[in-house]
Amino acid sequence: MRAVVVPESGGVEVLVVEERPRPEPSADQVLVEVAASGINFMDVYRREGIYPVDPPFVLGSECAGRVVAVGDAVSDVAVGDVVATADGVGTHAEFALVAAEKVVPVPAGLDADVAAAAMLQGMTAHYLVNSTFDVQDGQTVLVHAAAGGVGQLLVQLAKAKGARVIATVGSEHKVEIARGLGADEVIRYDEVDDLAAAVREHEPAGVHVVFDGVGKATFDASLGSLRRRGLLALFGGASGQVPPFDIQRLNSGGSLFLTRPTLAHYVADRDELLWRSREILDALSDGTLRLEIGGRYPLEDARRAYEDLEGRRTTGKLLLVP
Repeated sequence: MRAVVVPESGGVEVLVVEERPRPEPSADQVLVEVAASGINFMDVYRREGIYPVDPPFVLGSECAGRVVAVGDAVSDVAVGDVVATADGVGTHAEFALVAAEKVVPVPAGLDADVAAAAMLQGMTAHYLVNSTFDVQDGQTVLVHAAAGGVGQLLVQLAKAKGARVIATVGSEHKVEIARGLGADEVIRYDEVDDLAAAVREHEPAGVHVVFDGVGKATFDASLGSLRRRGLLALFGGASGQVPPFDIQRLNSGGSLFLTRPTLAHYVADRDELLWRSREILDALSDGTLRLEIGGRYPLEDARRAYEDLEGRRTTGKLLLVP
């Protein structure tokens, strides 16, 4: 099979496509013929060595496709089932192994590539608005990178819960995307000198919660946008990792809360995984949630795909299609 391999930690230039043996599932695994594999900043962090993985390894953890083999101990997944996961092993390939307990069924009628695009970012948006901070009707939330994959879903899920949404984006085209998804206010962060002040023009007391997947470039503005006892959910670092900071800033900012969540801790229990995935996939299937696929790339174009992601040249979700 063909696979996108990271032979050593580094930038996009280290990515190579290699022929590798098709893997065989162990007792508790299934083998999935990959219809599409999601491209995520988590993969960037693994490639760069921020999330340590011993090279060489096949990149990717999110995919959907048809099960073609199951391990001897697997009883609730069968060959022929269409499944999706955010926790596969080397999904940027024609075939990928997944622990049977980490796959979820794809609803009939939902395209596999949409399911692949929704797993990591959809469940991330779900845990952020339901568990990290249980958004309530009438609260105000700030969503950075609102035209990106997670951002688009966060805007929709927060609006569905009755929140007022202030969104930040980096271009006029992205303004229209955020507004089309229901954002009440949209700020071009490339057009303001003081982003926190721009947010407070719309919400003088500050927002209840900031969902920040950008990281280094927006961290200070995120803290400065919060109201007293507000919460900053820093769930990613698209612009770079936030350096160490003085924790007393949380005190002086108004007894603020800061958390650095990750999806794995919100789907460690199978019931929780099924709850989150079912709500997201069902909403996509019945049309109450929209997901934009911003690009589909063959495996051979993996470098270009990651350049587009890291250069923030796209909107929505990017996929590799074997």
